[in-house]
Amino acid sequence: GPSHPATHGTIRNFVAMEGESILACVTEIGYLHRGFEKACENHTYNQIIPYTDRLNYCSAILNNIGFSKAVEDMLEIEITPRAKMIRVVTGELSRIIDHLVCNAANMVDLGGLTNFWYLFEPRDLTYDLFAKLTGARLTNSYTTIGGLQHDLYQGFEEDLEAILVNTEKAIDKALSLVAHNRIFLDRTQDAGVITSDFALSAGITGPNLRSTGIAFDLRKDKPYYDYDNFDFDVVVGSHGDVYDRVMCRFEEMIQSIRIIRQAMKIMPSGPINVNDQGIVLPAKKDVYTNIEGLMNQFKVTFEGVKVPKGEYYSSTEAGNGELGFHITSDGSGTPYKVKCRPPCFYSLAAFPKIAEKGMLADAVITMASMNFIAGEFDR
Repeated sequence: GPSHPATHGTIRNFVAMEGESILACVTEIGYLHRGFEKACENHTYNQIIPYTDRLNYCSAILNNIGFSKAVEDMLEIEITPRAKMIRVVTGELSRIIDHLVCNAANMVDLGGLTNFWYLFEPRDLTYDLFAKLTGARLTNSYTTIGGLQHDLYQGFEEDLEAILVNTEKAIDKALSLVAHNRIFLDRTQDAGVITSDFALSAGITGPNLRSTGIAFDLRKDKPYYDYDNFDFDVVVGSHGDVYDRVMCRFEEMIQSIRIIRQAMKIMPSGPINVNDQGIVLPAKKDVYTNIEGLMNQFKVTFEGVKVPKGEYYSSTEAGNGELGFHITSDGSGTPYKVKCRPPCFYSLAAFPKIAEKGMLADAVITMASMNFIAGEFDR
C-alpha cells in the first residue's frame, strides 16, 4: 500500500461471476489501517479526539461528540447547556454533509452527474463555515473533554441559515431530477434489498436499518443532549432497497435542518466548558499571569484528564448508525484500552450476502447507498 481500488473507500471485493451475476463475494479490508485503537493506549483522552476525526471523515464532529460523551459519562460530568446545544447543531450539520456525500456519490454511480454538483455546493459551503468555526474543513477536532474548543463566532447564525436554505434548494433540485425519473426508479427499486430480520441479525444500524422499516434511532430510543425535547421524525422505509436508502437520507437531511433551527432558537448563553481545573485547560490570561494557571496547564496537557478506574460503553447516533466506544480506564490520564463500535463495519460485513445473487451493476450502487467509510472499519 497505499492502495486505492476506487470504490467507496479503500475496499476490495473479490467476486465470482457467472455472466453479469455475482455467485460469491468476499470483501477485503485493511488498505487504510491506521491503528486507531492501539494509538489510544499511548495518548491522553484529549489527544485521542483528533484521531476520531479520521473514523468517519465525512462527519468528523459526530465522532468527536461520541468519544467525548463516553469519557464525560465516565467522569460523571454534565457539560454546560450551551455546549450541549452547540454539539447538537454542529452534529446535525455534520450528519447533513455525510448524507450529501453519500447520495451525491451514488448519483454519479448511477450516471447522474448533475445531482452531484447540486448536492456538493451546500457541502462545500458547510466546510467553509466549519473552517471559520473550528479552523479546519474536514477533520475538525471541535470538542474537548468537558466542552468545546471554540464558541460560536459572531455572525454564525446568519451563515448557518444561508447554508440551510441552500441545502433545502439543493435537495429539491436533486429530487426534481430523480424522484419521478423512470431510469432512476428502475435502477434503484428492488436492488440491494436488505430485510429487517437480516439487518438486525447483522448488527446494521442507522439509515441502512431504518430503510427496512425499523424505526431505531438513538436520538429517540436513548436520547441524549435533550434530543427528546426536539420535534423531529424518525425516517423509515418499507423495502430496504437502494431507493429506500437514498430517499431516507434525503428526508433525514430535512429532519436535521428542523432540529438545527429549533436548537438555534433556544440556544442558551453561558460558558462552553465545565468549571473543573482537572478537566479543562485554564484561560490563557491565567497561564501567562499566575503560577497556578501555568501548573494547571502543564498537568492537564501532560498528565491528561484523570478518568476513574473502570469500564464503560457509550453510544451516539452517528451519520451511519450507532457509534459506540467501550473504554477501559486504569485511573490514569491515558486509557488502558479503547474499543470502537463503528456502524460502517457491520454494514460492510453484511454486504457480501446482500450482493450475492445480484447483478454486478447493482452491487456498485448497493455499496454506494450503504455509505461505507473505510476509516471506520480500517481503524
